[in-house]
Amino acid sequence: MSVDKSTLVEHLAELRKRLIYTVVVFLVFLILSFFYVDRIFGILKGNLPAGMKLTALGPGDVLHVYVLVGSLAALALTLPFALVQAWLFIKPALSRKEQRWAITYIPGVILMFVLGVLFAWYVIFPMLLSFLIRLGSQQFTVLMTASSYFGLMTNIVLPLGFFFDMPVVVLFLTRIGIITPQQLTRFRKYAYLVLVVIASMISPPEFISHLSVAVPLILLYEISIWISKWAYRNRGERLSDSNLVKTDTDQ
Repeated sequence: MSVDKSTLVEHLAELRKRLIYTVVVFLVFLILSFFYVDRIFGILKGNLPAGMKLTALGPGDVLHVYVLVGSLAALALTLPFALVQAWLFIKPALSRKEQRWAITYIPGVILMFVLGVLFAWYVIFPMLLSFLIRLGSQQFTVLMTASSYFGLMTNIVLPLGFFFDMPVVVLFLTRIGIITPQQLTRFRKYAYLVLVVIASMISPPEFISHLSVAVPLILLYEISIWISKWAYRNRGERLSDSNLVKTDTDQ
């Protein structure tokens, strides 16, 4: 990476500016989302079983849910702007070649995040919700509060969206020489442990729930290793070709 001449204070000031811009845009979208919160609420409760309604335990619960729903909508709308701000912050620290590489990965990051959100929304979240409701309905009358529903949705959907970016990030880091597939393979058992712990933290406290989240995360790690091996092999071939060209030129 090219060495930037800016001081640490200037870097911190630039980071602060980018964060302020992002927070301001988020707050604007948050305010706007409150005008459409009922429509957004109707869309997000689409995974509820037929005939089941969400309950609220009081006015405070209603307010919490509305703020949460509005925040989710604002976060989704702010993410593209936040990516642009992150790019503008790190761009000066990259060489021209690294800048070209990074730009080519941005669409992949966005695409994989969207795929992760869709996978969580249409597969993992409905499966967990259905399992938990069936488990409780055998002995109890299950009342799903709005807070618990949207809390579970947030804990499952957003983290899986970010974890789906793992292969893209690994591909980029392998191509610029920061990590190798050998390192990923060597630390596999530790990575598994971390992923299982994360899965247990974001999913409900049942073994099936932990398993349904941990398995996709572990599969993503294995896919990342395979992609890293492919990128590492191609990187080695490119370096060999460039060395041959340089040798021929010197001769």
